[in-house]
Amino acid sequence: MIIEILKSKLHRVKVTQAELNYVGSITIDEDLMDAAHIIANEKVQVVNNNNGARFETYVITGERGSGTICLNGSCARLAQIGDIVIIVTYCSLPIEEAKKYQPVLVFPDDNNHLLK
Repeated sequence: MIIEILKSKLHRVKVTQAELNYVGSITIDEDLMDAAHIIANEKVQVVNNNNGARFETYVITGERGSGTICLNGSCARLAQIGDIVIIVTYCSLPIEEAKKYQPVLVFPDDNNHLLK
């Protein structure tokens, strides 16, 4: 049996931009992507702590070290600049492997930068 489990998450990052006139996606600082083992074009779930909205989209690589969390296209309607979101990835694993898997949890600072 294969099950879907939490692969990684960026916990409580701040939305820095919202670009409605874009094809659609979320742009994430490349440092944050690396830390959370997220790659370009990967599907993510975004959970908005401010309004309860949950949506799925794909990732575009943002400028490294910028702290960028930019909602593009229709996603821009689901959050405002300054909202706090959680960005979640999942993976599918055989159940026995899933029992041993440890997800990557990243807790950036208030400016979306990695803690040192």
